[in-house]
Amino acid sequence: MNIDLVAEPDEALRRAIAAPLLAFNAALAGPSGHRPLALVVRGADGGVCGGLWGATAYGWLYTQMLVVPEPARGRGLGRDLMLAAEAEARGRGCTHAWVDTQFGARAFYERLGYTVFGSLPDYPPGFCRSFLQKALV
Repeated sequence: MNIDLVAEPDEALRRAIAAPLLAFNAALAGPSGHRPLALVVRGADGGVCGGLWGATAYGWLYTQMLVVPEPARGRGLGRDLMLAAEAEARGRGCTHAWVDTQFGARAFYERLGYTVFGSLPDYPPGFCRSFLQKALV
């Protein structure tokens, strides 16, 4: 076997690397039921200006990315996106949700009922990445 550094990896390579791990996990824990979840915020021109990107798997909602357009911040749009994602996740049979965040968003998620279960200090330097979870039932 050889180890090669790939200068510009692409999605096809990621899928090829992940395939044996996903097969192993499915054999051990059963199928994940992984389904992407996306909510889109569109501007007046109809273009995408924010939204939520995540997935549901193993009964959990994972919010990978929440983007609220700058002019809409502090007006409840982020809360509405999270609540809509949680409702969809419940409809898919999820009982829990988790998210990781850095900079100033930790308090936002805590206001929505998420609690910290881990942290990664100095990521990026001078900041802390937080991992939060919430029961959906």
